[in-house]
Amino acid sequence: MKSIEILYQDSNIVVINKPSGVLVIPDRHTYENKTLVGILKKQLGQKIWVVHRIDRETTGVVVFAKNAQAHKRLSMQFEHSQVSKKYIALLSGVIEDEEAQINKPVLVSDSRVEIDPSGKESITDYKVLERFKGYTLVQAIPKTGRRHQIRIHFWSLGHPLAIDKDYGSGQPILLSQIKRNYKEKSTRQEKPLIDRLTLHAAQLTLTLPDCQEERDFVSDSDNKTKTFAAPLPKDFEIALKQLRKYGK
Repeated sequence: MKSIEILYQDSNIVVINKPSGVLVIPDRHTYENKTLVGILKKQLGQKIWVVHRIDRETTGVVVFAKNAQAHKRLSMQFEHSQVSKKYIALLSGVIEDEEAQINKPVLVSDSRVEIDPSGKESITDYKVLERFKGYTLVQAIPKTGRRHQIRIHFWSLGHPLAIDKDYGSGQPILLSQIKRNYKEKSTRQEKPLIDRLTLHAAQLTLTLPDCQEERDFVSDSDNKTKTFAAPLPKDFEIALKQLRKYGK
């Protein structure tokens, strides 16, 4: 894999733009050197600490810590919902509400994720950005950080992500599906506009951890809130361009 795009780094953190198709950390089928944390360790030439994760096929902003103290402070921000996250999601179907809040408890048990009254409180705010024939582009703001929260919340509304093999359809979006009188230019199989999870971690706002060794105490005046943003990846942009042209 090519080097990971770094959006920001200082002595305490590194913020990257995650590509699709790579795990953040190893699982039982994937060695560390094939994961984001392994690739980044080699690229930076130093140990890094994982603060949070997004799904293998999800793209966008991910932050890592460069030392144990920064890891502790960042982890506390995530644990206490003191970070702000914004996602861009392309959903199947047309949502009627311009904006709303999804407040449904999510139960995570091993590899299973369910909407269940016994689950933990899970809240996602969203607003519609664009509507197409059969699709809706939304901005989703998770107020809590449960596994698959955005994906299962929209599934529960009957509008799963446009491509999501776990909660909806795993079929790619093709130009022939949205363009009238589409004619194949060759005998080769049509190339999808996008063929993976239609979810992008577009923005992350957090307080930069001040980890100077000579002072453990950090006053409120020292805190620096910073927002990091990652542009939509090429396949997502191509799909939206064609939807705007032929899918209105």
